[in-house]
Amino acid sequence: MQRLARLHVPVISDCLDRVGLRANTMAPCIRPLATGSKAVGHAATVRLVHVDRPPAERSDYYRGEIEALEAMQPGDVMVVSTCAGSYWGELLATACRARGVLGLVADAWTRDAQALIRMDFPTFVAGISPQDSLGRTDVEAWNVPIRCGGVAVEPGDLVVADDDGIAVIPAALGEDVISLAEAKVRTEGAMRADLAAGMPLSEAFRAYGVL
Repeated sequence: MQRLARLHVPVISDCLDRVGLRANTMAPCIRPLATGSKAVGHAATVRLVHVDRPPAERSDYYRGEIEALEAMQPGDVMVVSTCAGSYWGELLATACRARGVLGLVADAWTRDAQALIRMDFPTFVAGISPQDSLGRTDVEAWNVPIRCGGVAVEPGDLVVADDDGIAVIPAALGEDVISLAEAKVRTEGAMRADLAAGMPLSEAFRAYGVL
């Protein structure tokens, strides 16, 4: 994770391309609430669904959200499936932080935007809405395969989210993709120095083969 945290999403995306995963970055509509946010960790998946009314019993209110959150482990990034509706807020983020969760990536909506920014909890969402999740969305399952932002995500996959977007690396390919990305960063660093010194771009591309 320390190696992964030193990388940025565009170079990871390029290296996912190299191993044949050309669609493992999420839809551009999922954005950080605060510029400069970054979340790196293992995917802890949550499957969200629409509902049209609260549960009949008050004791069942938010049950899925609570149980899913309490299943989170230190080092996780919560990744929530595609659902055009409310899900997240300051209290959930506070509880997640206390459990060692490192961020949220949701193809769904949040509220309490300024509070989340002030508490510096990395939050990547598809929208902002003041509405409560109760009676609108519910957690159907967690720790299951989901789709988020057009990407298939398995529990334990590696997630990197920053200002450029969100990349998902299948757990089995983590070492390969990270090693490729580290090599590409070194190559880009050398090319950047030559470009800054005045080397023509065409010559630099012939020398380094990246752009």
